[in-house]
Amino acid sequence: MRLKADFTLLFVTILWGSAFAVLRLAAGHGSIFFLNGLRFLLGAILLLPFAKLRGAFHRNNLVYVGLAGSALFIGSGLQQAGLATTTAGNGGFITSLYVVIVPLLLWLAWKERPSPLTGAAVLMAITGGYLLSTGGSFKIRPGDFLILIGSVFWAVHVVVVNKVQGKMDALPFALGQFAVCGLLSLGTGILFERPSQADMLAILPAILYTGVLSIAVGFTLQVIAQKHTPANDAALIMSMESVFAVLFGWVFLHETLLPVQSVGCILILGAVGLVQVKNGKMKTS
Repeated sequence: MRLKADFTLLFVTILWGSAFAVLRLAAGHGSIFFLNGLRFLLGAILLLPFAKLRGAFHRNNLVYVGLAGSALFIGSGLQQAGLATTTAGNGGFITSLYVVIVPLLLWLAWKERPSPLTGAAVLMAITGGYLLSTGGSFKIRPGDFLILIGSVFWAVHVVVVNKVQGKMDALPFALGQFAVCGLLSLGTGILFERPSQADMLAILPAILYTGVLSIAVGFTLQVIAQKHTPANDAALIMSMESVFAVLFGWVFLHETLLPVQSVGCILILGAVGLVQVKNGKMKTS
């Protein structure tokens, strides 16, 4: 089950990586919260026929639903705002810093000290993320600070998903977090944004694509897979998102893929490989 869960998370990163290019195209149309609100609510609606909601929500697990949905709301909002004023490379690298923040949160809040192997994998993933996303040349941009704060909330989300395991079924939890994020985003958009009809039409493909694939499918599979994959390892596997984001940008947006970026891909792949190894054996359970 463990190996199957890890491959599921790898598939999720392919979905998220492809969505990164779509969201990058939508970032220049001045609608952050309407975009996020509509795509997360679409994800929630798509899960309605499959999730058994009767008796699923009670006081103990509503806290987790609220925390996860709020983390998605803040993380996705800051990321989309930052993408409008920074490069895709900077955004990809800074977002990947949640790979470091997850084990730090677990250590500080739950005294779960990361193993030396995890520490080595994190170092490899961050080095690879830097080379892959920036091509070895990092220049600070206005949106970088927003994305950095957002990466903290992506880390919080990974930890909350890990901690809710065994307390709530996956589909109601996924639907609940999508609804919380979608409603918070849509409400904020109504208060602060005034997108034109042309802008709304321009972001419609991003709403449909990411609402179906990266949210309804991707985030739901993440919740299911993290039943069997620890938070530290899940974060490292999900760092593959940056690899697929660059590859999809290269194929569909005709972005340049430098040799140094290929080295970054190899380092991230090596980090993901390390989390599969324990005492010289593959983790399969």
